[in-house]
Amino acid sequence: MISHKIVPNVSVDCVIFGFDFEKLNVLLVDRELKDERTGKVLISDHTLTGYHIYDDEDLDTAAYRILKELTGLDNLFLEQFAAFGQLDRVSSEKDQLWLKHINKGFADRIITVGYLALIDNTQVTLKLSEKNVQWYPVNEVKNMEMAFDHKYIFYKALEALQKKVKVEPIAFELLPDYFTLSQLQKLYEALLGASFDKRNFRKKISQMHYVIPLKKKQKGVPHKPAQYYLFSREVYEKTKKNRISFIV
Repeated sequence: MISHKIVPNVSVDCVIFGFDFEKLNVLLVDRELKDERTGKVLISDHTLTGYHIYDDEDLDTAAYRILKELTGLDNLFLEQFAAFGQLDRVSSEKDQLWLKHINKGFADRIITVGYLALIDNTQVTLKLSEKNVQWYPVNEVKNMEMAFDHKYIFYKALEALQKKVKVEPIAFELLPDYFTLSQLQKLYEALLGASFDKRNFRKKISQMHYVIPLKKKQKGVPHKPAQYYLFSREVYEKTKKNRISFIV
């Protein structure tokens, strides 16, 4: 069995976003520490999904490893968006207590590289069974307690995502292969924190030749079945010189 040695002062943190057709979500790990003698809860908050890199892997490999262990999926959208090396990243009393408790030999100063990951969370079964991992609505994060500087990292990731969806078609990574225009509109509204006029939105989408209408329609819905569409990466790559803005 291969025994990997961690790099004590370098980690990766993945900010994993998902969309459930109604709201934008982020994947967080519940962190709890109790006093072994009294049972008193000493720490109760949340972390991003991440870990230290091993000495025999690069940053991207480490990030893909974490996602693979968590979701069991390959070929997910994953991209570096920032590095974080503030002097006080792990210096708070509760975080020092946590690091002492887990006793993994981490350094007193840790630099982490942030990765943005996008997943269709309606199709993902979480694999990290030894930890309590859950999807949380993005708009709830502001009121949540988080470990280290993970809330700051989260908001930097959200900012990067909102910028990128305006100029690149990465929003489609959050959808299944087939989707309706109503689902697509809800996604953009959730991503950008805005509301769009239905007619204007659909007019804009009709100009995106890489959003292709299908002959398939929804089944088993309590309303008039909507037509399905798909995003064609091939068409996008062929026509991106003439692409229009994703600012809808």
